[in-house]
Amino acid sequence: MPSHAQLAAKLLRDAATFFRTISEQNPPLKEQMDENASVFDQVADLVEQDPNGVIEENQ
Repeated sequence: MPSHAQLAAKLLRDAATFFRTISEQNPPLKEQMDENASVFDQVADLVEQDPNGVIEENQ
């Protein structure tokens, strides 16, 4: 049974795949959709590497 963090990472990666699919099918949106996919992959990495991690805010 997956942990909450594992499930969250999978959902984030699935969303990244969705954005890449939209990117391939709609060239005018490619740049934005690729950027969205990258962000979702980065957050999935964070969740997998440190599920309880905290993002420090720059002030």
